[in-house]
Amino acid sequence: MASFGDLNRVNTNIQSLDSQLSLNSINKQMSENQLKMSTGKRINRAEDDSAGFSIATKLRSRVGGLNQAMQNVGDAKSVLDIAESRFGSIMDSLVEMKGLATQAANDTLGEDERGFIGEQIKELGADINDIANQTVFQGYDLLSGDDATATKSGSLELTFQVGERESDTITADLNAVNVGELFADGTNTAQLGNSSGDGAVADGSAIEATAAGTSGATNPGGALSFETSNGTAANSSDFRSFISHVDDAITTMSENVNDIGITQSSLSV
Repeated sequence: MASFGDLNRVNTNIQSLDSQLSLNSINKQMSENQLKMSTGKRINRAEDDSAGFSIATKLRSRVGGLNQAMQNVGDAKSVLDIAESRFGSIMDSLVEMKGLATQAANDTLGEDERGFIGEQIKELGADINDIANQTVFQGYDLLSGDDATATKSGSLELTFQVGERESDTITADLNAVNVGELFADGTNTAQLGNSSGDGAVADGSAIEATAAGTSGATNPGGALSFETSNGTAANSSDFRSFISHVDDAITTMSENVNDIGITQSSLSV
């Protein structure tokens, strides 16, 4: 009887041990199913599927990179939208310059009237420089050219990370915009004027533009002058010649806007 009674103990009862094993297996499966239901993931630990877990981890890293890349694209478009808006303001100033220069080129005006128009155009040039100086995003002077120099010339290169791979980038070049860059040749020998400082110009105009970045200049972005160093005021012929230079400046700004539009299109894609 003693030996028969031992067979009824749990530790030596085969049927009971089978039941315990089944119960433990069911509890484990229920626990795993509850974890999957609560997390929404089929693989939660490496032991669930070691190969799948490794693949999923790599994919999650890519998804995280792509999500941030999409935010980077939005930030990049914001930067270019700011630059485009300021280009529009500068273009408005140039268009106004064109109208004033055309008015001053007419011989129905006297010297005093042309002097007033010259001062107004000069202030429009100063406004262009101010717009460029105040166009800043996250510490970048967007319209002041190469940030490695203080010449207010050249271009600022911005590289946007638009994907999760190292090579997924788009580069934008924002050209410096100021009176010197729009009307002078950038070598301190102005397109409108020369380095002798006497106000004489190759086209015979008394209208002069100083280059951007001139050391110690009051206006480092360059400035327009409408009289020679001896005080001779610009006449109608001078303003007539100036019209073509304004047209060239407008063309330059149109090219800048076009370049931004191309980059914005690439970012949208």
